[in-house]
Amino acid sequence: MKKLMLLMAAALPLLATAQDDLVKKLDNNKSDSAKKAFTFTKVIDLGTTSVKNQASSGTCWSYSTNSFVESEMIRMGKTPVQLSQIFTAHCVYKDKAVSYVRMHGDFSWGDGGECHDVINMYQKYGAMPQEVYTGLNYGTSKNKFGEMQAVLKGMLDAIVKNPNGKLTSSWNKAFNAVLDAYLGPIPETFTWKGKEYTPRTFADQVVGINPADYVEISSFTDMPYYKKSLLMVQDNWAMQKVYNVKMDDITTIIDNALKNGYTVAWATDVSEKYFSWKNGVAFVPEKDWEDMEEADQKALFNGPKTERKITPEMRQKAFENYETTDDHGMHIVGMAKDQTGKEYYIVKNSWGEKNDYKGYIYVSKAYVQYKTTAFLLHKNAIPSNLRSKMNIEVNG
Repeated sequence: MKKLMLLMAAALPLLATAQDDLVKKLDNNKSDSAKKAFTFTKVIDLGTTSVKNQASSGTCWSYSTNSFVESEMIRMGKTPVQLSQIFTAHCVYKDKAVSYVRMHGDFSWGDGGECHDVINMYQKYGAMPQEVYTGLNYGTSKNKFGEMQAVLKGMLDAIVKNPNGKLTSSWNKAFNAVLDAYLGPIPETFTWKGKEYTPRTFADQVVGINPADYVEISSFTDMPYYKKSLLMVQDNWAMQKVYNVKMDDITTIIDNALKNGYTVAWATDVSEKYFSWKNGVAFVPEKDWEDMEEADQKALFNGPKTERKITPEMRQKAFENYETTDDHGMHIVGMAKDQTGKEYYIVKNSWGEKNDYKGYIYVSKAYVQYKTTAFLLHKNAIPSNLRSKMNIEVNG
């Protein structure tokens, strides 16, 4: 997912600051009284690891879905491991470069990815603990990918210009050497808690999830329901298909997952004025921001509001006219109610703890129905009637 397409579109060098710009932009949607005005009571609060900070990198997809995998370890009765998000990103950039060159550069490049990329890289390459592979190989204490991505993009564009008349056998080695220089080479073996592993054996023996158990879902009116269709967003560089369900099924599936102990990796749009990171609240007001009176805008987060009724047509239109873009990935870990009894999802973010809820945000079901671009979860978490429609076999 891209953090915010409107902020990133101007030029590649903005990749370095796009994440920071987005957080600053969303921090402006705040009210000093917001936390006092909303009273949230947790109904479901599932196990998760600590909040992380992706810093100046567009790796939300890796942070959120690796957090999801960590919660899967908890659900399975395992001691969770803080997984290396940048190991996954390193693997994606290596594979994405091959696709970029094969497509003669007519392909999305950048930090972005999708929930399924974490599962795909886990299946192909394995996993590593964060303490073994931080990806901080370029003199900073936090991710700062702007220079790296500008160099990698320039290198790939020079390669696809094909100045020799045909590609050499060295371009891929050269690209990977630059990637290693910035993020650090991935060790073939490493020692963790006194035992030697490869990324493959660590994934199989310690993490222990089965990649075949996870499915990705979205909802579009122009695709057949309960079938797989291509996820038409820029960062789906793997050209992966997802299950297409009806809009109401989105929250039905997520509710069923949470009630049965499963968390959810969630891709969404966060560019709306009614997504407030500082306040830790997101919902869909009855009126669009530009149609509100100034007083209503200022009072947007001074307590629960009546929400707009979301329809499949409204959702589709927002996606088609770029109101809904594939901005960000987060991790749904529970459910809460406000003082009026309205339900919200408890969502873990990867922007550190500098908001009113120490890294978490409460998101209404209407927002999730309206702004979800895709979500990923264990197939057993899907209600049986929907699994049947999707021809998904459940594990015993």
